Amino acid sequence: YGVQVARLAGLPEAVVDRAKEVLHQLEEGEVSGKTNRLVDDLPLFSVAVKREAPKPPKSDALGMALGEINPDEMTPREALEALYRLKGLAGI
Repeated sequence: YGVQVARLAGLPEAVVDRAKEVLHQLEEGEVSGKTNRLVDDLPLFSVAVKREAPKPPKSDALGMALGEINPDEMTPREALEALYRLKGLAGI
């Protein structure tokens, strides 16, 4: 239950995945009679050491287009056109 709450709370997917691993190991320990294993033996946040964050794409057309927009200097019509252009770049 706590793992699903963590996912709903918006915790990073890597942390949620690690929590699932820890839960699975704890559940296996209960079944096999190894309940004396400490939770500290299964560090939840060790995932940060094991996994790297995905690298951003080198050429991001959507990001570049967003950087060129200055909404404070746009008319409502220009803003709407820019929004449709951005949706097209995003493939939506």
